[in-house]
Amino acid sequence: MSRVIEKFLRYVAVDTQSKEGCDQVPSTKKQFDLAELLKKELEEMGASHVRMDSHCYVYATIPATAKGKPSIGFISHMDTSDAVSGKDVKPQIVKKYDGGTIVLNPELGYEMSPQEFPILSRYVGKDLIVTDGTTLLGADDKAGVAEIMEAAQYLLEHPEIPHGPIQIGFTPDEEVGRGVDFFDVKGFGAEFAYTVDGGDAGELEYENFNATGFRVFIKGTSIHPGSAKGKMKHALLMGMELERMLPEFDKPAYTEGYEGFYHLTDMSGTCDSAQMEYIIRDHDAEKFDQKVAFFRDCVAFLNRKYGEDTFTLKELHSYRNMKEMVEPHKHLLENARAAIEEAGLTPVTLPIRGGTDGARLSYMGLPCPNLGTGGQNFHGRFEFACVQSMETCVEIILNIIKKYGE
Repeated sequence: MSRVIEKFLRYVAVDTQSKEGCDQVPSTKKQFDLAELLKKELEEMGASHVRMDSHCYVYATIPATAKGKPSIGFISHMDTSDAVSGKDVKPQIVKKYDGGTIVLNPELGYEMSPQEFPILSRYVGKDLIVTDGTTLLGADDKAGVAEIMEAAQYLLEHPEIPHGPIQIGFTPDEEVGRGVDFFDVKGFGAEFAYTVDGGDAGELEYENFNATGFRVFIKGTSIHPGSAKGKMKHALLMGMELERMLPEFDKPAYTEGYEGFYHLTDMSGTCDSAQMEYIIRDHDAEKFDQKVAFFRDCVAFLNRKYGEDTFTLKELHSYRNMKEMVEPHKHLLENARAAIEEAGLTPVTLPIRGGTDGARLSYMGLPCPNLGTGGQNFHGRFEFACVQSMETCVEIILNIIKKYGE
C-alpha cells in the first residue's frame, strides 16, 4: 500500500465533522484531534515552523532548496460534512473494480451500482476506497490533506529537487463556510497557493459560485384553530408562501453548469414562529445580484402583506467567484495544466458548483485555484476515492512545485 493511502486511511479514522450554525471556529472541538495528529507528523518528518493556533489552523513550511524561487502554498480542509455521520468510518478497498455493483453493506442493503452512479465506469480496473454504507468516507477533504502531506514528506526526503519555500495550511470548518475566517494569510507566507479540494485527478478549477446565505425568521400569531378566523397568522404557511414565490426552475434540481439557484436547506417551526435557511448561488455576478435582490423583494412584499417585521432576514456567510482574482495570474493555471499533462492526464476545467476556501482566500490577497483529489460522491454514504487517482494527485502537486523551481 502506498504511503499516501496509508495516510488517508489514518486520517479518515478521525471524526472531524463540523457543525452548521455555531459562532465559534472550529465549530466542533473534535477537529483538533486531526490537527494535533498532522502537527505531530509534520514535526516528525522534519518540516519547519510547524504550528497550530487556537482556532485549529495548522501551518508548516518545507524549506527552500534553491534561491530566488517563489513561495507556493498548498491548502486543504480537515473537517467533513455533517450531511452523513463521519464517526467510526470503516473504509473498504475494492481491488481492480470490475465494473459491476459494489456491495457496501450486505446486512443493511447498501449497494453502489454503475446504473445509479455512472461515474463508476471511469474506474474499471482501478482500486477504489469505499465506505461500509453507514458513514461518509471523508475524502472531502482528507484525500487532499493526505496528498499534501505525502508531497511534503517526499520533498523533505529529496532535497535535490530545487524549489522555493513551500507553505502548507490545513483549515477547519470549510464545510460550514468558515474555513478561512481566521486564516493567517500574511503569516502563511505564500505568494500564491492551490487548494487541493476537488474531484478527480486532473481537474483544475478557478471559477466558483458567487454565494450568500439567508436565515429567515418568521413571526406568526397562534390562535386556537376553533376561533382562528381573521386572527391566525401561520408562520410555517407564510414561509411556504415565500418558497412558492421563488422561480421553480431556478432550484438545484433543474440547474447545472453555470446556472445558479435558490435552495431551501432547512425549515422548522410552528404556527407561532418559524425559521428557514436559504443559500443563493450564481457564477455570473450580475445574475447573482439580481437573485439576491429578488429574494429581498419577496420578503419585503410579504412584510407589506402580513405586517412589518413579520419576516426578518439575517445574511450569513458569503463569497465571490474567484475567477477575476485568479485569471490575472495566468502562470497558476498554465503550470497546473502542464503538471497535469506531465502526469499523463488531460486537464479538465469545470466551474465549481459550490465554493472552496480558495475563493475567499483569493479575495484576501492569496490567488488560489483548486486541484482535484481523486474522490467522488462527496457528502454521502456512497463517497469513494480512487487509489491510483490519489497517487497521481501527489505527482501533480510535485510537478507544480518543480515547475516553479525551474
